[in-house]
Amino acid sequence: QVQLAESGGGLVQPGGSLRLSCVVSGSNVDSNGMGWYRQAPGKQRELVAGIASEGTINYAVAVKGRFTISRDSAKNTLYLQMNSLKPEDTALYYCNYFPARFPYWGQGTQVTVSS
Repeated sequence: QVQLAESGGGLVQPGGSLRLSCVVSGSNVDSNGMGWYRQAPGKQRELVAGIASEGTINYAVAVKGRFTISRDSAKNTLYLQMNSLKPEDTALYYCNYFPARFPYWGQGTQVTVSS
Protein backbone atom coordinates (compact mmCIF):
# COMPACT_ATOMS: atom_id res chain seq x y z
CA GLN A 1 0.00 0.00 0.00
CA VAL A 2 1.45 3.33 -1.09
CA GLN A 3 1.54 6.10 1.49
CA LEU A 4 2.88 9.64 1.09
CA ALA A 5 3.47 11.63 4.26
CA GLU A 6 4.22 15.35 3.98
CA SER A 7 5.83 17.42 6.70
CA GLY A 8 7.88 20.55 7.22
CA GLY A 9 5.34 23.29 6.75
CA GLY A 10 4.91 26.21 9.09
CA LEU A 11 4.68 29.94 9.50
CA VAL A 12 7.55 31.92 8.03
CA GLN A 13 8.21 35.58 7.31
CA PRO A 14 8.52 36.85 3.75
CA GLY A 15 12.01 36.15 2.48
CA GLY A 16 12.39 33.11 4.73
CA SER A 17 12.97 29.47 3.90
CA LEU A 18 11.37 26.12 4.60
CA ARG A 19 12.13 22.57 3.54
CA LEU A 20 9.25 20.21 2.97
CA SER A 21 9.67 16.45 3.17
CA CYS A 22 7.55 13.63 1.79
CA VAL A 23 8.31 10.16 3.07
CA VAL A 24 7.19 7.55 0.56
CA SER A 25 6.30 4.01 1.58
CA GLY A 26 5.17 1.20 -0.68
CA SER A 27 6.79 2.76 -3.74
CA ASN A 28 10.25 3.90 -4.86
CA VAL A 29 10.81 7.63 -4.98
CA ASP A 30 13.50 7.34 -7.64
CA SER A 31 11.75 4.99 -10.04
CA ASN A 32 8.61 7.10 -10.37
CA GLY A 33 7.94 10.66 -11.32
CA MET A 34 7.22 12.60 -8.12
CA GLY A 35 5.94 16.10 -7.58
CA TRP A 36 4.94 18.82 -5.18
CA TYR A 37 1.61 20.51 -5.58
CA ARG A 38 -0.15 23.29 -3.70
CA GLN A 39 -3.62 24.65 -3.20
CA ALA A 40 -4.30 28.12 -1.92
CA PRO A 41 -7.71 29.10 -0.49
CA GLY A 42 -10.20 29.64 -3.28
CA LYS A 43 -7.80 28.40 -5.96
CA GLN A 44 -7.29 25.16 -7.83
CA ARG A 45 -4.50 22.80 -6.89
CA GLU A 46 -1.43 23.40 -9.05
CA LEU A 47 1.89 21.77 -9.78
CA VAL A 48 4.79 23.44 -8.01
CA ALA A 49 7.63 21.17 -9.09
CA GLY A 50 7.95 17.73 -10.60
CA ILE A 51 10.86 15.38 -11.09
CA ALA A 52 10.55 12.62 -13.66
CA SER A 53 11.93 9.16 -13.06
CA GLU A 54 14.91 9.88 -15.31
CA GLY A 55 15.60 13.14 -13.49
CA THR A 56 14.05 15.83 -15.68
CA ILE A 57 12.71 18.62 -13.47
CA ASN A 58 9.87 21.03 -14.10
CA TYR A 59 9.02 24.08 -12.02
CA ALA A 60 6.05 26.37 -12.05
CA VAL A 61 7.02 29.78 -13.38
CA ALA A 62 6.08 31.39 -10.07
CA VAL A 63 8.66 29.40 -8.11
CA LYS A 64 11.48 28.93 -10.60
CA GLY A 65 14.77 30.07 -9.14
CA ARG A 66 13.42 30.00 -5.58
CA PHE A 67 12.33 26.40 -5.02
CA THR A 68 14.34 23.21 -5.51
CA ILE A 69 12.91 19.72 -5.72
CA SER A 70 15.09 16.75 -4.86
CA ARG A 71 14.86 13.15 -3.76
CA ASP A 72 16.89 10.84 -1.55
CA SER A 73 16.61 7.23 -2.65
CA ALA A 74 18.25 5.94 0.54
CA LYS A 75 15.56 7.59 2.65
CA ASN A 76 12.87 7.16 -0.01
CA THR A 77 11.98 10.79 0.57
CA LEU A 78 11.07 13.70 -1.70
CA TYR A 79 12.06 17.23 -0.69
CA LEU A 80 11.12 20.76 -1.62
CA GLN A 81 13.54 23.46 -0.55
CA MET A 82 11.73 26.78 -0.60
CA ASN A 83 13.73 30.00 -0.41
CA SER A 84 12.78 33.66 -0.72
CA LEU A 85 9.23 32.82 0.27
CA LYS A 86 6.48 35.27 -0.62
CA PRO A 87 2.99 35.73 0.84
CA GLU A 88 1.57 34.31 -2.40
CA ASP A 89 3.31 31.03 -1.64
CA THR A 90 0.87 30.52 1.22
CA ALA A 91 -0.97 27.26 0.53
CA LEU A 92 -1.46 23.67 1.53
CA TYR A 93 1.37 21.70 -0.05
CA TYR A 94 1.03 18.10 -1.15
CA CYS A 95 3.30 15.51 -2.64
CA ASN A 96 2.07 12.98 -5.17
CA TYR A 97 3.27 11.18 -8.21
CA PHE A 98 4.13 13.29 -11.29
CA PRO A 99 1.73 13.27 -13.05
CA ALA A 100 -0.50 13.11 -10.01
CA ARG A 101 -2.58 10.03 -9.29
CA PHE A 102 -5.92 10.56 -7.61
CA PRO A 103 -5.83 8.01 -4.79
CA TYR A 104 -2.59 9.35 -3.36
CA TRP A 105 -3.50 12.84 -2.20
CA GLY A 106 -2.55 13.04 1.47
CA GLN A 107 -3.28 15.56 4.18
CA GLY A 108 -0.70 18.03 2.96
CA THR A 109 1.40 20.40 5.00
CA GLN A 110 0.43 24.04 5.50
CA VAL A 111 2.85 26.79 4.52
CA THR A 112 1.97 30.29 5.63
CA VAL A 113 4.13 33.24 4.64
CA SER A 114 3.27 36.31 6.64
CA SER A 115 4.89 39.07 8.63
